[in-house]
Amino acid sequence: MAAASSLSAFPTLKFHIRPNKKSPSKLSHPCFSPSPIYASISETKPSTVTPSKSDKLPVRPVPGSYGLPVIGPISDRLDYFYNQGRDEFFKSRVQKYQSTVYRVNMPPGPFIASDPHVIVLLDGKSFPVLFDVTKVEKKDLFTGTYMPSTTLTGGYRILSYLDPSEPNHAKIKSIIFSLLKSRRDNVIPEFQSSFTELFETLEKNLENNGKAAYNDPNDQASFNFLARAFFGANPPDTKLGVDGPTLISKWVLFQLSPSLTLGLPKIVEEPTIHSFRLPPFLVKSDYQRLYDFFYASAGSILSEAENSGISREEACHNIVFAVCFNSFGGLKILFPNLMKLIGQAGVKLHAQLAQEIRSAIKTSGGKITMAAMEQMPLMKSVVYEALRIEPPVPTQYGRAKKDLIIESHDTAFEIKEGEMLFGYQPFATKDPKIFDRAEEFVADRFVGEGEKLLKHVLWSNGPETESPTVGNKQCAGKDFIVLASRLFVVELFRRYDSFEVEAGKSALGVAVTVTSLKRASS
Repeated sequence: MAAASSLSAFPTLKFHIRPNKKSPSKLSHPCFSPSPIYASISETKPSTVTPSKSDKLPVRPVPGSYGLPVIGPISDRLDYFYNQGRDEFFKSRVQKYQSTVYRVNMPPGPFIASDPHVIVLLDGKSFPVLFDVTKVEKKDLFTGTYMPSTTLTGGYRILSYLDPSEPNHAKIKSIIFSLLKSRRDNVIPEFQSSFTELFETLEKNLENNGKAAYNDPNDQASFNFLARAFFGANPPDTKLGVDGPTLISKWVLFQLSPSLTLGLPKIVEEPTIHSFRLPPFLVKSDYQRLYDFFYASAGSILSEAENSGISREEACHNIVFAVCFNSFGGLKILFPNLMKLIGQAGVKLHAQLAQEIRSAIKTSGGKITMAAMEQMPLMKSVVYEALRIEPPVPTQYGRAKKDLIIESHDTAFEIKEGEMLFGYQPFATKDPKIFDRAEEFVADRFVGEGEKLLKHVLWSNGPETESPTVGNKQCAGKDFIVLASRLFVVELFRRYDSFEVEAGKSALGVAVTVTSLKRASS
């Protein structure tokens, strides 16, 4: 999903962290590639950006080239998926054009997207224009230069594809806000229940096999948690059973396959998923099972939608998308990232987190509450740092509503009305002109004075310091995802002193294997 308007659903999620007046000590810092992890309390003061006045910046044409029709887009697609890989694809062109703003073709291109031409924004100063709906249009751009068939969503254009100027945008987003607000008291207890099941599964698998694959149990726990928290329904007790995560993964694949590589040979992927859409009828029955589950479980919110002028059917298709694509998809990517980043950070960070978390819980009478989590600044910083290093949704698109001047740190560029703008979020959130040690996972980056840098954490279709409203495109469940991530870290270190993991790759993020879990000693 993505948060409540003016934080109405989770009103205590707007955090004001007091500066840490003590001089913290540095911890050890084991590293991994590509983003080194420093399990440290930073000794470096956070850097800040000095805004440049537009009249002081030189204006230049946007560099880059789209190449010949068909040939240029296919060549860029091959570089993006195979010859270079995503990060090197962008990095090599920054070096070639000596600019973080340039022209390129974004996949999929022929024969799925009729116009793959984009202007890329890769720095933290130019990127935020993609959130400004007075300057860019968001209509049908959720997945970029192509839009999946609406057959995959019951024939409806879902909220994610609506521009705020469209009448149904405010109505449907208000429904999501209402769902979040009405069920907020269920979030913490249902999270504890669902993720206790996850940890028990990991412990059993670790005992039996010497290691435990993390992702599949995480997916089951995440889906159960969402269904229980927001609808009071337990999927294993329904006709859906434990099939929810598998059905969602297949359905999402049919929407995102043109922009993914599945690790298959180029000769297989190129003439299939990158050139032609997978036929929706192949997942029709799978999607119907998901739809039926939510239609049966979401009666009260569907009635509320009907009263606001949205049919029960359209509302249900939007709820399926918000819960399964947005929320479940976010937890599917984010929680394994947290396991990887924290796990590989090492035992000193683990000890710091365990001490902070357990102390705050003890002070609150042994219960995990919103107030208790307010007293966990390192835990909160770790979550923000994970969102900065590896945003769950790495790409953003917007079409210029009018002629614009867009500024990078050192240059201004003229953008014409109708041109497509594209941002690759991991580069913007690791901008070295904004963040010191930008490529490193610095656990306490956002503690104390570091809180000032939160405006540059851009993971939710908007800055972390702003809130979703019916008039913008910031994720309606932004604060909910932050809350769930904090609960995850809290439950992890309430139960364990330390843990070890191995990390590999998956189509949508990282594949994690747990190799050690050390139960809490106190």
